Amino acid sequence: MKSSKSFMESTVEKVFLFSALLSVISVFFITVFIFKEGLPLFKVVNPLEFLFSSKWSPTGEPPQFGILPFMMGSIWVTVGALIISVPIALAVGIFMAEMANEKMAELLRSVVALLAGIPSVIYGLFGYIAISPIVRRVFGSPSGLGVLTASIVLAIMTLPIIISITEVSLRAVPHELKEASLALGATHWMTIYRVMIPSSRSGILAGIVLGMGRAIGETMAVLMVAGNAVTMPKGPLSLTRTLTMNIATDMKYAADDHSVSLFTTGIVLFIFILGINMLVQYLSKKAVNKES
Repeated sequence: MKSSKSFMESTVEKVFLFSALLSVISVFFITVFIFKEGLPLFKVVNPLEFLFSSKWSPTGEPPQFGILPFMMGSIWVTVGALIISVPIALAVGIFMAEMANEKMAELLRSVVALLAGIPSVIYGLFGYIAISPIVRRVFGSPSGLGVLTASIVLAIMTLPIIISITEVSLRAVPHELKEASLALGATHWMTIYRVMIPSSRSGILAGIVLGMGRAIGETMAVLMVAGNAVTMPKGPLSLTRTLTMNIATDMKYAADDHSVSLFTTGIVLFIFILGINMLVQYLSKKAVNKES
């Protein structure tokens, strides 16, 4: 009996180890593939010109490869989405963790889970049909598409991540801190604002950064509502194209250096996402160290 149990534990341990190694190996080969396919562009294009030029004409004579408008487009829609989503997500997370009764909190969790499960293309259709007419009518945008519409759609898409992590972070705060604050005469809101939010700050920031990664990596929904214009965005109503949109739009007809440039764009996006993940890891470790 003991031998059989030991064999099962050993087998499960090996399966878990294999799964972990498979994940690491997959990431390694994806990284090698992207860099192998994208780096050759720098033999014909100056890296600084690629990153900081605003001229994108891969089929022109001579071809020009400048992704600055796409980088700025990604930054515009991501920052816009966070400006909209973070206050709403924090308010909902705080309400679910501290103010709602159990039935209401469970209902809201179901709604948040449903939002997380909706496909990107549905968000894109919703933005194109429902949000863009409102933007056109209220703000006088010619088409209703652009940075603002894309930011609103991305804000809705990032809400589930930030809400869920905010709620979990607040619930993880030791009850002793809350009880001590209330015992000293603080109101419930003062306790939330002065004690619980600062104590869970690292976890909340990690959720916001994960939401940022979700926004900057989104393709389909943004492709449908951002306008897909190869121009430098100048404001919330500007048409724009993001890094992911550029890859998805041009991949179907790209050839030679044009195709290589899309892999190089993928390298830039990869570095963006890697930086975001490293920031999440740092914030998570900081939270663990603070608790210990």
